[in-house]
Amino acid sequence: MNRTQLKKTTVKASRVTKKLRRRFDLTQSAIPLLKSEQHKRREAMPAADKAIAPYALTWFEVIGYTVLLESDIALGKHQIGRSSYSEVVLYQRLYSALQKINPTKPDEAIAAAIHQVTCTHGSDLLENNRRFHKFLINGVEVEYLYNEEIVHDFVSLIDTSNLLNNDWLAIHPLTVVEGSYTQCPDVVVFINGLPLAVIVSIQPSDEQATFKEGHQRIQTYIEQIPKLFDYNTFLVVTYGNRARIGTLTSDWQEFLPWRTIDGEDFPAKGATELEVLIQGIFDKRRLLEQVLHLIVFEENGSSISKKLLRRPFCTTQYPKKSLHQG
Repeated sequence: MNRTQLKKTTVKASRVTKKLRRRFDLTQSAIPLLKSEQHKRREAMPAADKAIAPYALTWFEVIGYTVLLESDIALGKHQIGRSSYSEVVLYQRLYSALQKINPTKPDEAIAAAIHQVTCTHGSDLLENNRRFHKFLINGVEVEYLYNEEIVHDFVSLIDTSNLLNNDWLAIHPLTVVEGSYTQCPDVVVFINGLPLAVIVSIQPSDEQATFKEGHQRIQTYIEQIPKLFDYNTFLVVTYGNRARIGTLTSDWQEFLPWRTIDGEDFPAKGATELEVLIQGIFDKRRLLEQVLHLIVFEENGSSISKKLLRRPFCTTQYPKKSLHQG
């Protein structure tokens, strides 16, 4: 990213941050108006969880995502197409996006595709996740009746040629209820109503414990609300302005920073790990490239590992002092 682009992005981020701060502050003052269950959950939320806004959210707005606070949704300011806390797929957004992406497909085909995507088979999380990933990259095979003939076709879940046809959304936080458990991941990133990424924010004092604690929290989420992770592509742990990315099978040491936004050069002085990772991974075009080309599943006997392949420019170490700036 050249200096002119960096300056424009920084100015835009500054304006967005101020706007998000106002929204976040107003929302916090409105919390007593929420339903008792969500109010209690908010009161129990650690300070570190609240601290993720507006920092990480700023960069999502900068790169063109819609950013919503869950409390705004609960107050009726925004509709996301979710009827209960037990739903992890935003069905209305998914349906609308698939209609836009597949304009020649009849409603029966869209409905059949959604049914396949949202009906998991068994309790094996990684098998469900691998099955969903195949849908993402290949489309969903459906059959429907047309002119009294059975038609075999594919419904695409994402549009790689026209980014505007996709629905880009980040929600902070997201309450998920499964069985007797209620958990609230700090940020969940939805593409076309599908929860492709989960971001956890932690702030312990010891640096070595930082990302390990975030990884442990993710493991708790996976154990208690596994249905959210049937659709997961990326997991991110943030610590202030530092950030690491991994997958469902990554050990905590395998969560690594992203080194450059666009691969052209190293981050400019003052750029933080958080902004580099969000702009480098979640930029709309680059995100779809990651999903389509850099996610692989490897089998080792009876076990499956999910890996994010890293291009050389993403793993090159840049001067350590730049990790702590900003």
